[in-house]
Amino acid sequence: MNSDFKDYLLKVTKATACEEIEIIQSLWSDYGRISRYQLHKASLNSVVVKFISLNQVNEHPRGWNTEYSHDRKVKSYKVETYWYEKWSQQCINNCKVPELVGSFSEGNNQWIVLEDLNVNFPLRKQQLNLLEVKVCLKWLANFHATFLFHEPKGLWDVGTYWHLKTRPDEFKNIKNEELKSKASLIDDLLSQCKYQTIVHGDAKLANFCFSENGENVAAVDFQYVGGGCGMKDVAYFLGSCLSNSESELYQDELLEFYFSELKQSLESSTFFIDFEEFEQEWRKMYPIACTDFTRFLLGWMPSHQKINSYNLNLMNSVLSDL
Repeated sequence: MNSDFKDYLLKVTKATACEEIEIIQSLWSDYGRISRYQLHKASLNSVVVKFISLNQVNEHPRGWNTEYSHDRKVKSYKVETYWYEKWSQQCINNCKVPELVGSFSEGNNQWIVLEDLNVNFPLRKQQLNLLEVKVCLKWLANFHATFLFHEPKGLWDVGTYWHLKTRPDEFKNIKNEELKSKASLIDDLLSQCKYQTIVHGDAKLANFCFSENGENVAAVDFQYVGGGCGMKDVAYFLGSCLSNSESELYQDELLEFYFSELKQSLESSTFFIDFEEFEQEWRKMYPIACTDFTRFLLGWMPSHQKINSYNLNLMNSVLSDL
């Protein structure tokens, strides 16, 4: 353990001793790791530490190890640190995120010290039933309502890791010429719609932590949090946990549930919202958001399992209407 970080961790937690007891996972492209630290004689028994090394690495699981890719990842970790320092406190129980304990940097190394969600949200799921999908959609609805019309200061101007302007290498690799020619228009429709919020930006199933009873979740991993249409998160999340047939079968029910939760969350808002107009706009954005993500996949990994008939049919319908 870095001695300076150890001194910082002991100071910020008021612990007498600390030790790394578990490596939870390595960061994408080997930029660091997420670990659990046990604390001794502190108010917290444990914390989760995200260690980030911002030195450029030469390996990438898909071969995208360009300087552009490196610069994007460096910014993403800076954005995440800023999110926890300046934004995360606005999240309430219905869109729970880990509380920031502290952050520390030294040279090209960064550490983010977070609440250990395993205390109240110990379950990680690889498959969901319909009720569990709705629990995550409720989190997204409350998150989007909380940050509606907020300017993404210090975050990504446009959230999500697949945003067109941050993916020039993958864009060049797209073989579908019609999709390629209309990609900017699709991006504009999402970025210029009236109702903008803050999006999580990587709201996949793996980034949700469940309570023991499965009725509540917390979300992690805010590297690509930023401005945008909430349908980006919804489309991406549903694609991460539903099969091709499930997407077709449950799309309408799940979107209906999301918008009912969004409306309920906004009832306590201090400003007037024409919710009928709001819902109508975002419903139109859902297939466009699905197409936007499919655009990324077709350039990044054309053989990806998420490229299925459901998404391709949505894409073809969107392209024919533009």
